[in-house]
Amino acid sequence: MHHHPSLDLSQIKAFIFDVDGVLTDGSLLALESGEQVRSFNIKDGFAIRHAINKGYKVAIISGRQEEGVRKRLLSLDVTDIFLGIPDKKVVFADYLQKYGLTAEQIAYMGDDVPDLEVMLQCGVAACPEDAVSDVVSVANYIAAKPGGKGAARELIELVMKTQSRW
Repeated sequence: MHHHPSLDLSQIKAFIFDVDGVLTDGSLLALESGEQVRSFNIKDGFAIRHAINKGYKVAIISGRQEEGVRKRLLSLDVTDIFLGIPDKKVVFADYLQKYGLTAEQIAYMGDDVPDLEVMLQCGVAACPEDAVSDVVSVANYIAAKPGGKGAARELIELVMKTQSRW
């Protein structure tokens, strides 16, 4: 785990996660039905639900559209689920407005080029250890763990512990 010395975690009120490569390891199992199955990490799931129970907002913005992903996230009490989003910054701006949040209050974790524009606006721009180089270069928090293996948990736990709310 390494992060920027000046990283201010005290302001964070909401977490936004990409799905593929962040909440999953980025691999897809393509079934004959055409459904694409992903594996999610149970420790990430616990942390997401815990954060919501403690009053944090959690949103998901993904470029891909898969109903299995929505069902998994709903089971974790996530209600702001944006799937099939080609341009994440539009949804991001709407999300801030909806809840009266500022970009500085958001911790965003992404792993690939579609995440860059939003990451550059956020108070905490985080990525898994195995994110693409363009993302690593703008991140101010790089998890010790790769996507789908507890990277999201690491970010949530760090922020909540810093705020004495874990």
